[in-house]
Amino acid sequence: MERIVLLEPNKQAAKRKFKLQMPHSYVFMGMIILLTALFTYIIPAGEFDRVEDPVTKRSLVVPDSYHTVHQTPISFFNMFISIQKGMMHGAEIIFYLFFAYGFIFILTKTGVFNSGIGALVRKMKGKEGLIIPVFMLVFGAMGAGFGMYEESYGYIPIMMGITVALGYDALVGVAIVYVSITTGFAAAVTNPFTVGIAQGIAGIPLFSGIAFRAIAFVVFMSISIFFVMRYAKMVKENPEKSIVKNVQFPFLSGIVQGGLTDTKFTVPHKISLGLFVCTIITLVTGTVKFGWYLPELSAVFIIMMIVIGLVNRLTLAEVADTFIEACRNMIYAALIIGMANAILVILEDAHIIDTVVYYMAYAIKGLSPYAASAGMIIVQTLLNFFVPSGSAAATISMPIMTPLSDLIGIHRQIAVLAFSFGDGFANMLWPSTVVVICGIAGIPVDRWYKFLWPLFITIMAMEVIFMISAVAINYGP
Repeated sequence: MERIVLLEPNKQAAKRKFKLQMPHSYVFMGMIILLTALFTYIIPAGEFDRVEDPVTKRSLVVPDSYHTVHQTPISFFNMFISIQKGMMHGAEIIFYLFFAYGFIFILTKTGVFNSGIGALVRKMKGKEGLIIPVFMLVFGAMGAGFGMYEESYGYIPIMMGITVALGYDALVGVAIVYVSITTGFAAAVTNPFTVGIAQGIAGIPLFSGIAFRAIAFVVFMSISIFFVMRYAKMVKENPEKSIVKNVQFPFLSGIVQGGLTDTKFTVPHKISLGLFVCTIITLVTGTVKFGWYLPELSAVFIIMMIVIGLVNRLTLAEVADTFIEACRNMIYAALIIGMANAILVILEDAHIIDTVVYYMAYAIKGLSPYAASAGMIIVQTLLNFFVPSGSAAATISMPIMTPLSDLIGIHRQIAVLAFSFGDGFANMLWPSTVVVICGIAGIPVDRWYKFLWPLFITIMAMEVIFMISAVAINYGP
């Protein structure tokens, strides 16, 4: 006779338990690419006419010129071709990261980074909390002042090492750089790549309305700093509450709280650390004063990587081997960046970006000024999914939003504000940018979203409040 075994209720529940897990980052990006390709069969293809601005030489959308074009959906085979095209599209950032990471990696391999952090830990004993607000204000100011964004990627491993050594976790280091640079980029006090371009297209004085954006910068940065410091304090008091407690970071092996206080700070280490500081100063000066971008910054990293290697008595062959090892660690992030760019390639090849912009603008056309201003935030946030580049998004959306703001009865400055807020803060949300940061830092995407969602909801609410306030005071030049 067959024996029937009845399980206790809790054992039955254990057998039925299904744990929902975030897929591998490559699988996740593959799903987004597939979904985007399916959109090309559903969303009508269309385009705006474009003209070249005689002053800026940028291609601008002609308002009310939208028209449908022949549908060119992306086939299954071409979807995979877009991944290769995405790698090429993102090559500038990919190779910049190789050189930036190679520079940081040689500081680690030679012991400079560990001994330098050890000295910092000894100096900051009892004052570790100052690291977070000071560095966040610095990165935030660079984002708000001169539009620093991709250039900040090279600082992520540095801050991760510092925060781990000071008793926090690696996620705090990522947040110090990424949350603050994104917040500053969104507030955009004098950001030439967003506010500068948007105001030029809207036909209002360059960098006008600066006082209102400066107030927004202070408010948004205060919220972001409070959020990161609260999480950091929680982790320091109880490391088990760290969102990334089970995540392995090969780059940070050997950098543990309390493990660096006895490290020797040799003369070559001190010279190398001085060269490191000079490198940072050179990068900032070149970016601000001479308009350097990724190629020039990459050149600085290559030169200083070689110099620091020689100072620490490495041969050129050993410097080369160290760089190869660094690149091996960055392959994961490099491929993620390429896959993220594949999304943009699909959208461009299928000619559906303009269609999305047209219908989003049409959706808010009949709303009241207050509702429309909040709607502009949503439109710009959604547009960032399709066009991650701030300057590119400005040339697409502002020629539409400018006459739309006139029609609704709000000042064009408010349309610029909506663009700046929506474009900037969305960088913390959409996978096309988030997976890049998570790839660089080695953090699972789901852990980032678990960390981010309370801050993003708070920021979104504040964006709406600022937009409504702008309408109420008739914010203008």
